[in-house]
Amino acid sequence: MSSSTTNMAQHFTFGKLLRYSLPPIGMMVFASIYGIVDGLFISNFAGKTAFAAVNLIMPFIMVLSTFGFMFGTGGSALIAKTMGEGDDRRAQGYFSLITYTCIGVGVVAAALGAIAMEPVARALGASDEMLGVCVLYGRLSMISLPSFMLQYMFQSLFITAGKPKMGFAVTLASGMTNIVLDALFVGGFGWGVTGAAVATNISEFVGGLVPLAYFARRGNTSLLRLGRPLGGIRAIGQVASNGVSEMVSSIAQSVVSMAYNWQLMRLLGEDGVSAYGVIAYAGFIFVAVFMGFNVGSAPLMSYNYGARNKREMQSLAKKGVAFQAIAGVAMLVASHLLARPLADVFVGYDQALRDLTMHAFFIYAFAFLLMGYSMYASSLFTALNNGKVSALISFVHTLVLECGAVMILPTLFGAEAIWYSIVVAEVISTAVSATLFASMGRDYGYLPERSSSAGAVPASPSAGSSPAASPSDAVGRGAGSSEASGEASGDPEPSVTPASGTSAAPASPAGSTEAPRPSAASGDGASSSSSSRR
Repeated sequence: MSSSTTNMAQHFTFGKLLRYSLPPIGMMVFASIYGIVDGLFISNFAGKTAFAAVNLIMPFIMVLSTFGFMFGTGGSALIAKTMGEGDDRRAQGYFSLITYTCIGVGVVAAALGAIAMEPVARALGASDEMLGVCVLYGRLSMISLPSFMLQYMFQSLFITAGKPKMGFAVTLASGMTNIVLDALFVGGFGWGVTGAAVATNISEFVGGLVPLAYFARRGNTSLLRLGRPLGGIRAIGQVASNGVSEMVSSIAQSVVSMAYNWQLMRLLGEDGVSAYGVIAYAGFIFVAVFMGFNVGSAPLMSYNYGARNKREMQSLAKKGVAFQAIAGVAMLVASHLLARPLADVFVGYDQALRDLTMHAFFIYAFAFLLMGYSMYASSLFTALNNGKVSALISFVHTLVLECGAVMILPTLFGAEAIWYSIVVAEVISTAVSATLFASMGRDYGYLPERSSSAGAVPASPSAGSSPAASPSDAVGRGAGSSEASGEASGDPEPSVTPASGTSAAPASPAGSTEAPRPSAASGDGASSSSSSRR
């Protein structure tokens, strides 16, 4: 293992965990810059109608891109857990299989998206004046969609590969490419929406194809490299089942944006959509911080789950919750401080729109206090290879609560209530997530036992509970061939080693036990497997 490759078997203090998570946070933030930079130049150089049109079609583009996030998060959980179990060869095969599948899905999604762009824009309520802009920007975006999906995927897998800093460097290069080319194409050449789309295309090629070339090199010093795929359909099904929660969350966010835009066009017109666009851009940055921390910490939880290091799992969970609390308060304060300058930068040319944006932002900002908890809970269960519970949290959080609040509250209380919808949804979602987090923590081992006997391993949960299947069962089903399963091929059970494969993982500290494995016969266990474009 290269000295610059992170060993996931080590103990992470809060400071070390923050330093480890900074590169993925940076990756997510710079990925979010695509939208902010495009929006800034389009609004100021092409006008508010073009700005509203891009915001209207953007959620559909994001829905198509979420396959990359599914492969990244679901694949990261499976690969990291397999590394924790000591089977590096199988982890490499899974990585190759996931990458090749992502490329194929990206090509198909781009073709279908280009065909569907105009009818989707009409269904979203685009006016005749906005329709042409929506279709133009959307279809140009499809050119680089496969690469953008790879970029999303590699944001997670760079962490699993032990190269978070390299992942940040690639995303920084991609983001800076977008900024410079937007200034040149939109601000300098006056190409408008076309220039913004082309700038994004080129930056996404940088973000997706550079990592692909790196991992294809035999001499790369990461823990992962492309080669012969292992696992087949079963492994992809396992990745999809586990990562679908993150995909559902991303899709649901796009659906929520569509619901906001539809309601705002009906209640407040283009000004409402433009005001929400500014808030959404700022929200991309704040959500990217939560997502970046989760992407950074999830492989560590998966690794220790595979290595059965209960004490480290408890330490990571405690620090994860603490981060959500600290970040939530910081984001509320930052939102109130930045509301005026952001409104001035994006829509300062229109006084009424500026005032509406500031007023809405002050209300919306209170959602950031609680937003991180549901996201962390969903990410945690993905890391534990329980895709069903993770998907349940994401589904309730966004599609049920946020969409429901956006559609119902303005109907009952008027247009002003639309800005309170997200706050109401986050309060209820946090309560649901906290209940699931607490009720399943001792079964998985990320919460300490109530019993005074710290060394006792609790009995498997009853059939009515819903934790994931045991790692041995899940991986066995995901292997799909004797090559992907040491047991099936007659190999002895692998010992637990760190991701490098060069030295054994440290034994559990005194007084701790290995993380208990929820029964495979339990409800979810039998079937569970293992931010922003612009």
